[in-house]
Amino acid sequence: MNIHEAMDRFIDNVSLNRSENTAKTYRNGLNAFNEMLEELEIDPDTADINIITEDFTSKYAKYLKSYASSTETLYINVFKNFLEYLTAENLISLNLHQVKLLITQRTRKPGIRLPQFPLQDIEKILFFAETLPDKVAETENDRLINYRDAAFLITLADTGLRIHEICGLRRGDIDWFEKRAIIIGKGNKQAVIRFSDRSNMAMRNYLELRGVKDGSGSMQLSSYPVFARHDKGAGKRILPITTKTGRMIVTQRVRECLGSEAAGTITPHSFRHYFVSTVLHETGNLKIAQEFARHTNIAVTQRYSHLTNKELDDTYSKIFNK
Repeated sequence: MNIHEAMDRFIDNVSLNRSENTAKTYRNGLNAFNEMLEELEIDPDTADINIITEDFTSKYAKYLKSYASSTETLYINVFKNFLEYLTAENLISLNLHQVKLLITQRTRKPGIRLPQFPLQDIEKILFFAETLPDKVAETENDRLINYRDAAFLITLADTGLRIHEICGLRRGDIDWFEKRAIIIGKGNKQAVIRFSDRSNMAMRNYLELRGVKDGSGSMQLSSYPVFARHDKGAGKRILPITTKTGRMIVTQRVRECLGSEAAGTITPHSFRHYFVSTVLHETGNLKIAQEFARHTNIAVTQRYSHLTNKELDDTYSKIFNK
C-alpha cells in the first residue's frame, strides 16, 4: 500500500466516527505532511507506506515550525493518530512510545491566550434582554421568541452553560424550587448547575407563556426542551433549538442592542467568560470559580484572573500615575 492510499483509508475511518469538521482538520494535517514529503522528493502516490519510521515525527515537527504553534500542535497530533491507526491495522510496525517522546521533545508549547470579551457590552445586552418581554410583538410567536431570547441570554450569563448544554436543557432537568439542574456536560461528566433568581424567573415566564402549547403535546412535560423553536419549520411541534439557532439568537440581539458593527464580537461563549470573571471578581477565589466553571484544570480558570484583579490595578496606578 502506498502512502496516499493509507491516508485515504485513515480519513475515511475518521469520517465514519467523527464530525465533518474533525475530518476536515485531519485532512488538512495530512495535506501538510504531503507537502513535506514532496519537499523530501518522496511521492506519496508511489512510495510504500513502510518507508515511514519514527524519525518522520521529528521531520514533520521541524517542517511545522513555519506554522503557528497551535496549528503545529494540532497537525502533529493528527500525524500521531495516523501512525497509531497504521500500527493498529498492522500496516506498519512502529515504536509508538518513541513517537510520543519525540513529539514531546520536538514540538513547541502553544502560548496561553487570555480570554477577551467586551464586559460592558455584555452588561448592556443583559439589560436589553430584560426589556425584551415588554417589546411590542406582532404575533404570538414573536412574543414567545422575545420571552425565549430574554431567558436564553440571561441564563447563559448567570450559569456559565456552554452552548450545547443550554440548547439540550429539558424542563425535567430543572429543580425549580432549589433553582438547580443536573446536566451531562463536557467530557460526558455529570454536573450541577445553579440558576440565579432572574434566570429562574425569566425561564418560568417563558415556559408559562408556552404552557398551552406544551400542554397540548403528546409527550410528558418533563421531556420537553426549555428553549424551543418557534419558526415555521417547527409548526406545532415542541422542538429544541439547535446550537446554530443559539448562536443566531446572540448575533441578532447583539445587532439590535449594539448595532451591526458589533455583530461577531460577542458569541455564546462570551457569556461564559462573563460568568467566570464575575465569580472571580466577587469572590477572589480561584477554587470556587473553577468549581462553578467546571474546569478540570485550575490553570484554565487562572486565565481569567487578569481581568478581575482590582488590587493589582490600583497598586499599579499608585506607582506609575502619581
